[in-house]
This record gives sequence, C-alpha cells and structure tokens, in this order.
Amino acid sequence: MQLKSLATAKMTAKAAALFAVGALTLTACGGGSSTPAASEGGVQLINAGKLTVCSDVPYEPFEFQKDGETVGFDVDIAKEVAKDLKAELSIVDSSFEAIETGTALTQCDLSISSISITDTRKAVMDFSTPYLDDDLTLLATTASGIKDIDSAKGKKVGVQQATTGAKYAADKGIDAQQFEDTGLLVQAIQAGTIDAALGNQSVLAYAIKDNSAWKRVENYASGEKLGIAYKKGNTAMGDKVNATLKRLTDDGSLKKFETTWFGETAK
Repeated sequence: MQLKSLATAKMTAKAAALFAVGALTLTACGGGSSTPAASEGGVQLINAGKLTVCSDVPYEPFEFQKDGETVGFDVDIAKEVAKDLKAELSIVDSSFEAIETGTALTQCDLSISSISITDTRKAVMDFSTPYLDDDLTLLATTASGIKDIDSAKGKKVGVQQATTGAKYAADKGIDAQQFEDTGLLVQAIQAGTIDAALGNQSVLAYAIKDNSAWKRVENYASGEKLGIAYKKGNTAMGDKVNATLKRLTDDGSLKKFETTWFGETAK
C-alpha cells in the first residue's frame, strides 16, 4: 500500500506471538485440525459450518472493535462471503506478519486485512480480484484555499514518511512535514496543526469522514490494490470469493460499503 508497504506499518502493531494466541483461541472454539471440514458450497472449510478469517485487529476503518463487536470495511465484505457460503463468520485476530507471509492461512480459510497485492505475497498465497483501489488522496482544510496539488505548495502539508504519499509530494515540489506513522498524521489532522495531508485514501478519508473542517480535494492513481488472500491452488475458494465480490460490485453494495467507511470520494 505504501513504499515501505502497509505490511511494515502494521507489523509493528503487535508481536507475531499474538498469532499464536489467536490460533489457540481458534482451536478451542472450532477444532482447527489439519483435516479440512466438510465442504460448504463446494468449498472445504477448516472448521465445519464456519468461515474462519484472519485479520489484524484493530486497523480502522478496515477492522476494529466497537461495542464489543468486530466491525469495519473488511468485516462487511467477510460477512457477505460467509453468507454466500452459508457459513458463520469467525474472525481470528492475527499479526500482520503472519498474514502477509501466508502463515495465517494454516489456521484460517481466508485473510482479509487491507492486504495490498504484491508479487512477493503472490508467491506464498493466492488473491481474489481486487476489491479496493487504494489510491492517494489530498485532504485540505476548508479554510486553506487549497483546490489542487499546485495550490498546496507553500502550505503546511503532512505526509507519512517513506510512503508513496511522501514521494508524490516531493515529486510535485512540496516540502511536506514528515510523520513517523499514519496515526501521528491523523492526530495532526484532528488537531488542525497542518493545512493539508497526502496519503492513501483508505485511512485518511476515514479520518475526516465526519469532520466538516476538512475536505477531499483530489485523488491520484497509485496502482495499489487490496485483495482477499487464500491458500495457493485453492481455486474453489477463489471462485467463491470472486463471485461474492462480483455480486457486491454489480448490486452496488461494495460502493455503499466504501461510502460508509471512507465517505464520498474526491471530485
């Protein structure tokens, strides 16, 4: 998702040991045996009657806890996949290290955790068709007068260091303020200490969704796409996941999910 990738940013969020805890929880709840359960809709599931999904919680707005329930953009999609498989959704809290290396798929049927599709990851797992183009977006305060990237020059523009957003700003001649991680950048947005921010739309759009003092000015194609991961060679699972994503696209549900979690897109 970024030059240093979303993987690196999220790997520091929790130790790999957390995956082991999640695995133990899964075993206690549903068995988690090495023998696949009976098929659901033609797909072999690890736990009978359940679609077990690994996700790195929390990472708003994709997956996080609210009122004792795991919610988010990825969760909405996972629920739809489970529904089409006529299975109950079971979410396992995993480290992103386990997810991006494919290790999580030894305990889960799928990994859904805002995973950018890369050649390195495709070497150890298969991916669904992309469900989100995570392009760059330029945010600005309504009082800043910023209308496009050129008018942001000379303003206080924030970026996360070592990311595609930081590179794009530099390429456009913007001397941006560098933040170590997205959380600190979002804090600056909320505090109003910067005039604008440039980064991946997934997190930044959510940060200002209900903040009338900020607006999305422009989007910039970065080629970053998110996908759902499953075990290599499991074409039956891939076909089912892709069928669900096609349904959600065709009936407008996926766009509705995007608007709910990320707000309206920039013009």
